[in-house]
Amino acid sequence: MSEVADSENRTLPHVPETPADSHGEDASNEPTAQSVPKWPFRLTRVMVCLTWPLIWVGGLVTTYDAGMSVPDWPGTYGYNLLLYPLSTWLFGPFDLFIEHGHRLLAALVGFIAIGLVIASLNTEKRRWAIGLSVLVLAAVIGQGVLGGLRVTLSARTLAMIHGCVGPAFFVLCVIAACVTGRRWLADSVRQSAEGTSERTPMAFWPISLLVLAYMQLVLGAMMRHALPGFSPVGFAHIVKTHITIAFILWLTTGVAYWRMRRCGDLTLSRPAGALICFVAIQIGLGFATWIVNYGYPQMLASLSVADSYLLHSKNVLDAWIVTGHVATGSLILAVSSLLLVRLLRRRRVLSFSVSS
Repeated sequence: MSEVADSENRTLPHVPETPADSHGEDASNEPTAQSVPKWPFRLTRVMVCLTWPLIWVGGLVTTYDAGMSVPDWPGTYGYNLLLYPLSTWLFGPFDLFIEHGHRLLAALVGFIAIGLVIASLNTEKRRWAIGLSVLVLAAVIGQGVLGGLRVTLSARTLAMIHGCVGPAFFVLCVIAACVTGRRWLADSVRQSAEGTSERTPMAFWPISLLVLAYMQLVLGAMMRHALPGFSPVGFAHIVKTHITIAFILWLTTGVAYWRMRRCGDLTLSRPAGALICFVAIQIGLGFATWIVNYGYPQMLASLSVADSYLLHSKNVLDAWIVTGHVATGSLILAVSSLLLVRLLRRRRVLSFSVSS
């Protein structure tokens, strides 16, 4: 009998106590490794993979001044958006190609957002996760309306707002992809943090990264969509502030990486390390963007390469440099939000473990 009992003890899996159990909450509200809903998990990742290219294409629309190449909305030259002739779109003017393509890609993201809400309602047990999926859908609808009003009202101010809301929507998609994944499980987070609770970093650093990154996006949008009556002095002030915050952000990424690395959690230290590289690339792209738009800065005017450099209107390489600068800014914002959400999750789980 003792041998049978020993055999059963060896084969029965150990089920760790979840934070929900330790606080008397319904444990079914917290998914397990076997019960993570698959479709929200898949759809959120598809949305992330589509939203960053959507930001790229939207940046190309602004870079090529193609925002008004299609004068009507929600249709395209009187056609239903999805029924516009394929030959005219593919072989027509390039401005029409990227503007209509931007609308089609945005519509695809909208359809996936609808599917995410349906999948969450059918499979998710966490009410806040369902609410997040609804928020994602509302955000993509709002962003589409902003883009449409920018066309129908021909307002550059709305174009500026549209450029600032797009990265915020990307952040929502990244957060949704994070919380629907397997790494969000309380037990796995607790196991990875075992014995390191005293070294868990403060949320101050990811929050600082998020605030600084979004400030950069707003300043960049003000520069790209500068209104005709904007004073040269005000524009120069925005440029100087933009440059200063870029280096402050870079310094902050270094401090954040040092703090995240000390806790020994790779899900925190790896994104923080990636941010150092992304901001360095962003600074380089920002310098290149200034050159392709305005020429070499005055302090570098004495270089021989500066004398031979010519500005080219809508050059393909230059356009991709400028657009890459815009898209990398959104990527920095998204990774900063991912870092913040993972850290908050870790701190919450550890607080439950300590109190239990």
